[in-house]
Amino acid sequence: MDLKVFASQAARWAVVIAAILFVTIRGAEAGEDGHRKVRFLPQWIHQAQFAGFYVAFEKGFYREKGLDVEIMRGGPDLPGSEMLVDGKTDFATMFLFKGITMRARGVRVVNIAQIVQKSAYMLVARRSSGILKPEDLDGKKIGLWGGEFRLLPEAFFHTHNISPRIIPQGTTVNLFLRSGVDAASAMWYNEYHQLINAGLDQSELTTFLLSDYGMRFPEDGIYCLEKTCLDAPSLCGDFAAASVAGWEYCFSHPDESLDIVMKYVHAAKTATNRVHQKWMLERMKDIIRFEGSPALGALSVNSYMEVASELKKGGYIEAVPSYHEFHFEPHGVARP
Repeated sequence: MDLKVFASQAARWAVVIAAILFVTIRGAEAGEDGHRKVRFLPQWIHQAQFAGFYVAFEKGFYREKGLDVEIMRGGPDLPGSEMLVDGKTDFATMFLFKGITMRARGVRVVNIAQIVQKSAYMLVARRSSGILKPEDLDGKKIGLWGGEFRLLPEAFFHTHNISPRIIPQGTTVNLFLRSGVDAASAMWYNEYHQLINAGLDQSELTTFLLSDYGMRFPEDGIYCLEKTCLDAPSLCGDFAAASVAGWEYCFSHPDESLDIVMKYVHAAKTATNRVHQKWMLERMKDIIRFEGSPALGALSVNSYMEVASELKKGGYIEAVPSYHEFHFEPHGVARP
């Protein structure tokens, strides 16, 4: 055989083999159906707090972006911060407070979409206990959730020079109902409504909505490791965009979205009901989309600096991480 012909044929086969190997490798990464596999961890048990993500999955928004998403079970025993670092999830929701703290301490997490734009965290006490103002909490037994959920109330205590007795709080309000603590942690969209449903009248309660005390901290955002953004920016962009679309659909189709939420709630055997989940979904809209709120998915520079400055002032971080390194904008939402 002519050497030139042989060389030409060899070159062609090299190209074919390389192409086959490329397709094989790409197929292994993406999965048999060509969709990219993604693990997502909500920060709490299945409930309407994460309705937009469930809707994005059930309505096919993730698959339209070429994503095969696994929505994992979250909760106080599965902190998103640790799961990300340990490589046990690709994306997780966390409070902005926690994300900044991690970044400042050398854990290179990135916010790819900010969902909740103001805090819904509350401390709740019975008025009959004599707790009427923040200073009355000093020395009292206060139920707090574990992990990153402690950071916001601890900043509140620091600001008001309060030294309470911290009692671990689980996923229910039973400890407070049984007078096991003087005050309990609650989210406006969740545990507060549970207390009302348990028979307590609002007039019987003292509530400290932390956003009313200068803790106007945006909460749930979508996070991943910086390496994920650098290695697969389109993956991050597609996941963020589909998730935002899921929340948009929620607010325009609340009844259908509530049906979807209840599917997840029932599968997880969560002790709740449709009335409570409806309350939660309505309150989520209140803290995600309100007059003057940033576009869904956007992280305001002002909000970022406010939270970061409070963290530095409280001694939680030594330096404020760069906003431009912390927030990745793959979904095309402009900064406010």
